[in-house]
Amino acid sequence: MLNLKKDILLPAFPIPKEFQIHKEANMNQWELLKHLTWEGAHKRYPEITTELQERLDFELFTIRTMGFAGYFLIVSDFIQAGRNMGVFVGPGRGSAAGSVVAYCIGITNIDPIKYQLLFERFLNPDRKSMPDIDTDFDDEGRQKVIDYVVDKYGKEQVAQIVTYGTMAAKSSIKDVARVMDLPLSESNLLAKLVPDKPGTELNRCLHAPLTVKEGEKSLAEREGYQPEDIDNVKKLREIYKGNDLRAAVLHEAERLEGSIRNTGIHAAGIIIAPSDLTEIMPVATAKDSTLWVTQIEGSVIEEAGVLKMDFLGLKTLSILKTALELIKQNHGIVIDLDLIPLDDAKTFNLYQRGETNATFQFESVGMQKHLRDLKPDKFADLIAMNALYRPGPMAYIPNFIERKHGRELIKYDLPVMEEILADTYGITVYQEQVMLLSQKIASFTKGDADVLRKAMGKKQKSVLDKMKAQFVAGAVKNGHPENVLEKVWTDWEAFAQYAFNKSHSTCYAYLAYQTAYLKAHYPGEYMSAVLNHAGSIDKITFFMEECKRMTIKVLGPDINESLNGFSVNKNGEIRFGLGGLKGVGEAAIETIITERNKSGHFKDMVDFIKRVLSRSVNKKSLESLAYSGTFDCFPEYHRAQFFHVTDGERTNGLEKLINYAQALQNVNAGTTNTLFGDLPSAMQVPVPKITVCEEWTLTEKLDHEKDITGMFMSGHPLDHFSFEMRHYQFTPINDFNEVRDTLSVNLNQLGRNFKLAGLVTEVQHRMTKTGKNFGSFVIEDFTGKTDFILWSEDYIKFQNYLEVGQKIFLTGSFRNRYNQPNAFEFKITNMSLLETVKQNQTRSIEISMHPSKLDQEILEFVEKNLKQNPGRASLKFNFVEPKEQLVASVRTYEKGFLMNDDMVSFLDKHPDLSVLVNLV
Repeated sequence: MLNLKKDILLPAFPIPKEFQIHKEANMNQWELLKHLTWEGAHKRYPEITTELQERLDFELFTIRTMGFAGYFLIVSDFIQAGRNMGVFVGPGRGSAAGSVVAYCIGITNIDPIKYQLLFERFLNPDRKSMPDIDTDFDDEGRQKVIDYVVDKYGKEQVAQIVTYGTMAAKSSIKDVARVMDLPLSESNLLAKLVPDKPGTELNRCLHAPLTVKEGEKSLAEREGYQPEDIDNVKKLREIYKGNDLRAAVLHEAERLEGSIRNTGIHAAGIIIAPSDLTEIMPVATAKDSTLWVTQIEGSVIEEAGVLKMDFLGLKTLSILKTALELIKQNHGIVIDLDLIPLDDAKTFNLYQRGETNATFQFESVGMQKHLRDLKPDKFADLIAMNALYRPGPMAYIPNFIERKHGRELIKYDLPVMEEILADTYGITVYQEQVMLLSQKIASFTKGDADVLRKAMGKKQKSVLDKMKAQFVAGAVKNGHPENVLEKVWTDWEAFAQYAFNKSHSTCYAYLAYQTAYLKAHYPGEYMSAVLNHAGSIDKITFFMEECKRMTIKVLGPDINESLNGFSVNKNGEIRFGLGGLKGVGEAAIETIITERNKSGHFKDMVDFIKRVLSRSVNKKSLESLAYSGTFDCFPEYHRAQFFHVTDGERTNGLEKLINYAQALQNVNAGTTNTLFGDLPSAMQVPVPKITVCEEWTLTEKLDHEKDITGMFMSGHPLDHFSFEMRHYQFTPINDFNEVRDTLSVNLNQLGRNFKLAGLVTEVQHRMTKTGKNFGSFVIEDFTGKTDFILWSEDYIKFQNYLEVGQKIFLTGSFRNRYNQPNAFEFKITNMSLLETVKQNQTRSIEISMHPSKLDQEILEFVEKNLKQNPGRASLKFNFVEPKEQLVASVRTYEKGFLMNDDMVSFLDKHPDLSVLVNLV
């Protein structure tokens, strides 16, 4: 019988001769590891305490016993190589951060002693498989480290790992239909009857109970199918019961569902073999990989005897790397992030205000709300919040906050528990706390404590029952009362399944703190780095709004300031990068920046066109630069002049400039070898005259900017409605999204009426499988964007407003979905054009001012405006004298007025007038 399972064989790691003192290679590797560990310990720790000595001896003994020294050496080697190449490496991830040996040899950057992280959570003799040391690298650096590993161990010994894609419900129907010659139209109809919900299984669609009434684990309950989906499933079952070709297709598709359909490559997994891979396992080539690819997938690959490692690319590390480069470039400062203080007041103020957009791990709106309530003032608070903000333990966050601020009593069931639970205010948050407490209270061994942790996490009842008896017996022996122990155990069982790995939480809280530190101290450079790595236009827009909130100006592209990506100028303003402009091209950008660095800033448009016009900087790239406002720094021309064609002419302003530069180049080329080679070319080719014309309107400018940059740079289409956005009680969309995302824990928001206003940016008019029309649309305001779906009558009622570019306001409320108590939807009750708000929603305007501010101009304007705009709204003036606290009011009674743009403009020009709009 062929046995494919093998023990893992590590690659041969080169060992210096002075450590080759044993016959076994494993022991020689351990000798080197021991030497490197103690060498690192003296660098990492100011003093080798008894506690540290015992911990290192314990870890090294365990590593030697299990034969994993080589593994630590291999990982340490490529991490150190990465750092030497300038690659940003994460502080650690997962349970590996619990190893002091890993910390001493540079694999991790978090001190396990300081944070009470446990080695046995990572490695203990009961563990049969290879330990997991997953490593984060910056996105670009990841490939450099992989290349190093390939060079060191050989291309024949390093491979990526295959993944297998399986046939899902719809794809299995379509594949079978193609083979069995079912017409494409019928195949599509069959596939459309399968609900679109991810994870849908054809077998369940054909056989599971439809509703709760029909049985447990029904499609309505488990999958959350809507009545329309249930109707489609019923039709599918009718076809399945038939005798035609469609029924045969469904029967075969049911059998094939879950079969392997295609292969891919694991995103992070790399294997390193001890010898040529072709001698160990089957391998293949792939078009999107220069390395070999295993034909055994990641979940079982270690059973084939090879070492699997995860080389993960983490965007946050790329952001930090770019931010530090910009800080060095602008301030001449080199910051070592490992040396920043973990008690920095400015950083904790940022967390306390919940201003964590664009920082790592803490940027969700729900997390921001909790941070504002918690007001963290120490690093331990961040570790805990990182662990608690997940489904399940989130329910404990309010208690955590109340206990921190002394509004809820912190109780310890046993006095000995205080030492371990003090940082989390008496709440068990981490798996390590359960492990430490079981050792302290009941004298569990380190191995037993880890078994308990696993059993609680996986709810292994039989194991827990045995361990409970052991726990109670050991604790009673140590003098603890049995009735209290029962409560302790019950509490553990309730929460330990949610308890988080403190090692991982500490590493990622540390990384998060570094991002917050840079945002607090170097906001321009940090946000530039974030924008450079944002990826999608949606995220760039979101982060640009965050910059506005931080009062950092984000300026459009500038031919004399912009780099390839976002950057910070001397005034601390962020400048849009040329690389973000459609149609310019990398070669053109490189030419422009190289020329600017070589010969200085461009003096004007003529100087620019003379110096850079070439094959790479062509008409297309120049048009994109002009449309985006990149030439706005040249005051002699405005954007419209570049594209204006004068009556009777055929060329626009930009084409005239291009022709001028080309003629100049031709003259220079032609006179180089003549008697007149030194004749100034400007004397021979006259500078063209660019016709003066009207400037583009703001709307025209914004439209062109959106085409080229993907966003509005000079303003926002809602700028015209800023008065309405401030005074007409609209909920900012980011606040609305926060309510929507936290409805399950804030049920009091159900039924509350919301008013939203925004620009329609996306629209889809669609049709259900049953032929009913519906629509979806996205609106955005200055704070964010959100999406809605309109069904049946609502769609018919409001469909005329669904047009990209339309400015609308809507009202509605959240309610439970039909037959789904834990699912919610937003029901829109009214929708109108935003431009009608002033006229239709204004009941009265109250203007408060100091009496000394009243002058002839105000009196004349108000009198004239009220006469020209008769209506039903009233106007009230409150004259306030703050010292004596006197208020005198004057208001219109007989005649009202209609709120209008002139009144808005007047009020905006007088910021010393306090305005209150009372709504209908």
